[in-house]
Amino acid sequence: MAEHPAVPDPRDHSPAAADPAAPTTPAPPTTTAKGTDHQVSATTGSTQDPAAAGEAAGPAAPARLGTGPGRLLLWLYGVFTVAALSRSVFQLSTKFHEAPLAYVLSGVAGVVYAVITFSLWRGGEAARRVVLAACSAELLGVVTVGILTIVDSSAFPDQTVWSDFGAGYVFLPVILPVTGLLYVRRSARAGARAQEGHDGPAGPQDPSAETSAGR
Repeated sequence: MAEHPAVPDPRDHSPAAADPAAPTTPAPPTTTAKGTDHQVSATTGSTQDPAAAGEAAGPAAPARLGTGPGRLLLWLYGVFTVAALSRSVFQLSTKFHEAPLAYVLSGVAGVVYAVITFSLWRGGEAARRVVLAACSAELLGVVTVGILTIVDSSAFPDQTVWSDFGAGYVFLPVILPVTGLLYVRRSARAGARAQEGHDGPAGPQDPSAETSAGR
């Protein structure tokens, strides 16, 4: 029994209905863009945001201040923290009446050293600011006490950590804050350069993405 050819629907105006034998061609892939800063793939139609890729990589981890050259600085401040605090605790508890000002200043010096030691060990931008402030206060204290012990030595019957600009400690109390300020400032500049390198320059924009976005 002969088969009858299919009768096209007169209401169907598609090219395939007009000519059933005509080959069909797939529609070209469409591309979309969320903005002019997106990169669009012409074959897959997918978009990639360079900013999102940078965020996926995550921000650069803050460098520890007590690493590299800062390790020696951290170690020296740790030694001074133990020495100053143990000395001041002993003096304040046994002979506070003999030289109260000198012993209180030794305790203050020990606290400042402890703050700097902890901040150097912790690292980060907040710790860097703390180290800058503490080293500045330490340098101011060393210079002030050093001048007072020379001008009015009777006010200091006993030696403090900062007496005579730290002469009893090989002048390390006046050398350490200067070294700390220089080191922290240099590490801050190095961290800024590393952050700029991590972010990287903005990538070139795809003209096809701008055309699709304009549509």
